[in-house]
Amino acid sequence: MTDVAAPLRARIVAQAGNGCGYCRAHQQYVYETLHIEHIEPCARGGSNDEANLWLACALCNRAKPDHTHGRDSITGRWVRLFNPRRQQWKRHFHWSEEGTEIIGHTVCGRATVAALHLNSDLAVLVRMNWIKAGWHPPTDA
Repeated sequence: MTDVAAPLRARIVAQAGNGCGYCRAHQQYVYETLHIEHIEPCARGGSNDEANLWLACALCNRAKPDHTHGRDSITGRWVRLFNPRRQQWKRHFHWSEEGTEIIGHTVCGRATVAALHLNSDLAVLVRMNWIKAGWHPPTDA
C-alpha cells in the first residue's frame, strides 16, 4: 500500500468511486482500507504521480505486485494488464450471469482476470454473499 498525502488520497478515492479498479469491490463492503496502488509498479519504473495511482482492494493489490502484463487464456499472448485510470471496465469485463465472476471479453480483460485471480474461490464466495445482501453487482459496472 502506498502512503500518499490526504488530499491526493481523497482525489483518487473520488476518481475511483471508492471502489477497487479491478474487481469493483466497494470500500463499504471490504474489511481492509482500499490500497492506493501503482498502476505501473515502481519496480518497473512507475512513478508516484497521481496519473499512476488508483484504488485496489487488498486481494487485487497483493495479486498484482510488480506485474504489468499477463497471458490471455485464449490466444496465449502476453498483454498489458487493465489500466483502471485509462480504460473503461465495461469495455474489457462483464459479470457472469449469476454475478459472481468477472468475465474478461478482451485479451486485456482475460489476462487481467487470470493475473489478478479476480475469480478466486474467496472472491466468488464473498460476491455470492454480497448478492444475497443486495449489494452486488455494482450498478456502475
